[in-house]
Amino acid sequence: MSSSAASCFLSPSLPLAKLSRANGARSSLWRCHPWRSRVSMTVSVKSQESDARDALFSDYSPNIAFLFPGQGAQTVGMGKEAQSVQAAAELYDKANDILGFNLLDVCNNGPKEKLNSTVISQPAIYVTSLAAVEVLRARDGGQDIISSVDVTCGLSLGEYTALAFAGAFSFEDGLKLVKLRGEAMQDAADAANSAMVSIIGLDAEKVQLLCDAANEEVDENEKVQIANFLCPGNYAVSGGVKGVEAVEAKAKSFKARMTVRLAVAGAFHTRFMEPAVSRLEAALAATEIRTPRIPVISNVDAQPHSDPDTIKNILARQVTSPVQWELTVKTLLDKGLKKSYELGPGKVIAGIVKRMNKTADLENIGA
Repeated sequence: MSSSAASCFLSPSLPLAKLSRANGARSSLWRCHPWRSRVSMTVSVKSQESDARDALFSDYSPNIAFLFPGQGAQTVGMGKEAQSVQAAAELYDKANDILGFNLLDVCNNGPKEKLNSTVISQPAIYVTSLAAVEVLRARDGGQDIISSVDVTCGLSLGEYTALAFAGAFSFEDGLKLVKLRGEAMQDAADAANSAMVSIIGLDAEKVQLLCDAANEEVDENEKVQIANFLCPGNYAVSGGVKGVEAVEAKAKSFKARMTVRLAVAGAFHTRFMEPAVSRLEAALAATEIRTPRIPVISNVDAQPHSDPDTIKNILARQVTSPVQWELTVKTLLDKGLKKSYELGPGKVIAGIVKRMNKTADLENIGA
């Protein structure tokens, strides 16, 4: 089983709506100062405006979806097919200038250990997945398929790819964010003794009980949590190494079919990644993000967001929040999704979708 199949909390700042309610509870103090009342009203109005801007896609009805893979999908040799399509090949050339190294060479030739590193694999998957879009575009009828897509999402890192496809930011700006994200997550992992493990064969409730049992035996800084809700029977747990070892030791007694230690740098999508958040926030603040042209489903809450400021907040929170991929796929299927395409290296997402619905119509587009 590949690490991608297996793998793939900083609390958000107080929302304006909650801030407004909290202010209301202190209304007797605020009434004493007219300027404070005006501030309170301004906050409330801004909150309503933000909510309205973010509700653009609240009633979306998915028909055709593009799904983009996350870290772990990389494989030596990816990107070769893209070289036969000029628009796809040009993406690697653009990437070289931003990254400062020959990305295509690493994608094509490895070595595997280098490609698998967080700082390399994240940009590599981002670029190769968008190159796959260009490969599809060059195919007979490909542009018609691309034009028909009315919803998109990606697994963890893949959310950045989805946002780029949806026009929320440029290819170049997205790659700069992904580059920094990989570096920040690697640095956060290096600063802590942490790990991830996939639990196979248990439902989410039993995995949570397994985590609870493991956490009773380790110190606070070693505790674990579910970090990735991939699909029924496949959940990734992240935390301190001792906590992960406790999970592995207890898994059989909870009737897990197997555990798979993941070849990742550390405990992604948990509080262990908190040092990466401030760096991401600064980079996102300096990046122009536009309202996506189609819904992009967030990993944090399995909802589409249209307000650029909300998208920035969501992306900063994403590295410390559990990935809600199972809920995302279930929601799309329940809403009547007719067909989906997995674009980029590997076929992990196709496997997840098929596991949740064997009759799902899904096509892989590689590069």
